[in-house]
Amino acid sequence: MERTVPSTASEEIALYLRTIYSLLRSTAEVQIRSLEEVHLATNSTLHPDARKPTPDISAFIYSLLRLPDCISEARSVILGQSLSVFSRHGYSDVVRWQQVSARARRRKCYFDNRDTLACLIASRSDIDDLIPTLTAFQIEWNKLHHLLQKRPMSSSWEAFVANPENSQSLADLLQISTEDLERLRTVWGSRFALNLQRIAHRPCHFKVRLLSGSLTEYRRATRAWWENILHACPDLLERPVYFISSNTHSVANLLSGYALHKKDELIRFLKHERYSDWLEEWQGIEERRVPSSEENFLYYILKKYQQTSRGRYTLNEQLEFEITHGIHRIPSEHYFDIEAQVIQLSSLHGEDLDPRIRLGNMNFLAESDALILNIDYPLGLAAYNLLSIIAEYIEPVLGVYIMGKAATLNGRLGDVMIPSVVQDEHSQNTYLFQNCFSASDVAPYLHYGTVLDNQKAVSVFGTFLQNSRIMDVVYREGYTDIEMEAGPYLSAVYEMSRPKRHPVNEIVTLYNLPFDVGILHYASDTPLSKGKNLGAGTLSYFGMDSTYATTIAILRRIFANERSRIRS
Repeated sequence: MERTVPSTASEEIALYLRTIYSLLRSTAEVQIRSLEEVHLATNSTLHPDARKPTPDISAFIYSLLRLPDCISEARSVILGQSLSVFSRHGYSDVVRWQQVSARARRRKCYFDNRDTLACLIASRSDIDDLIPTLTAFQIEWNKLHHLLQKRPMSSSWEAFVANPENSQSLADLLQISTEDLERLRTVWGSRFALNLQRIAHRPCHFKVRLLSGSLTEYRRATRAWWENILHACPDLLERPVYFISSNTHSVANLLSGYALHKKDELIRFLKHERYSDWLEEWQGIEERRVPSSEENFLYYILKKYQQTSRGRYTLNEQLEFEITHGIHRIPSEHYFDIEAQVIQLSSLHGEDLDPRIRLGNMNFLAESDALILNIDYPLGLAAYNLLSIIAEYIEPVLGVYIMGKAATLNGRLGDVMIPSVVQDEHSQNTYLFQNCFSASDVAPYLHYGTVLDNQKAVSVFGTFLQNSRIMDVVYREGYTDIEMEAGPYLSAVYEMSRPKRHPVNEIVTLYNLPFDVGILHYASDTPLSKGKNLGAGTLSYFGMDSTYATTIAILRRIFANERSRIRS
């Protein structure tokens, strides 16, 4: 068979990775400054204006959202796989530090409230992600620092920044547009003036230390994460299981029906707070003037409601409601931040299910002995580690379903891509597999996007580790779906169905597997649109459309398979 694969590894990217890992072999802290030149040389599509003296605000915001807010105070970043690793290297009190997190990246971190940030990493993909993010952040911080030295001294700094009339002057000073300035103001909120003061006060010079880079430590941390789940739910060892990698909200919302029970209270909340835009959207849904889903809207508003003092009580109420519906949440303790949910199908209430996932009479659920194990999707290679350890203990696995974000080279934000070929940069394998989903499984529930099936995906090392040359090669070879987890998951699937470890740099066919395999990606990034990444905007409310359309497809597939299994 002729093999056409994207030769995605460029000299610049390969040099960047070699430099990162050669520096991190040091037992002492290394300076991020040592990586700046090689970072600039990659010409990353996420950091297109890195070499310009003017700030690249999209890249800066992208980095901001993937680092804890305390990053503006940190000088040192320490990486380790577990708290025991930190303790062995003299950081025994890390667990007593303040736990912090980023808004757009799930990574358990601790801050000593002075200048040191400790990050728990699940695989080398965390390094491939975190180090370029820190480097981009430092480059852009220092551009802003240089420009802020020219600020006017005629008035106080606080007054100058706080006065909306000075927005144009501040934008001119920073050599950015007023739109970019307002995006920064939105991201930082009440910390806007304080963070600009910090940038003006000092340049950024991060130091990084990797405490242990051994594969053994990653495996040990993964096993401890899994043992925590087994301790909470030992039934996983004795029941058939459907495995889902998605998020912590969509599966639970669709299966419990909690938000639908709170419909009247949620609408009263909108009216009381006078959220005119959301009320207009709700009225349009009721009057069928807009195509949005009523259920999706309520799931979105519930999250907003729970962020207020008035609605905070519903957080515990929702957990209790979910437990009565067979849904048990298991937080990760002392290891990487990947929550799990174990769902007992026989305890679900058919009448409370989201109407879109009901398959007529749902009474068959009461006869089911199966469980759903849903985990918050991991980053990159952690997917292989997690599914490998899970598969060692669970028998039988009835299905493996992967839902996640991806960049699209031929679609738009909110589109859904369904691959049947995955090129994995980690194993260098080209995986050919029978995706159990097609466009018809998702399209009825997707209102704002398009479903593209029969796609070809590339699982890459990291988001910053791509440039225009790579994108051009990938696209010319017909690969349109760029993400980080499908390849590692399929490497684990290979080992679940074959008598040896996954191969390297081969064509691998995964047909006639003893269980279902389905992969669905929704587009959150369009890298061929220069400067338009997740730092430039977010899916926000309309992202619910593709998230729930893909989750609905997964749950309907599970219910259909379970009904057939019970009847046979």
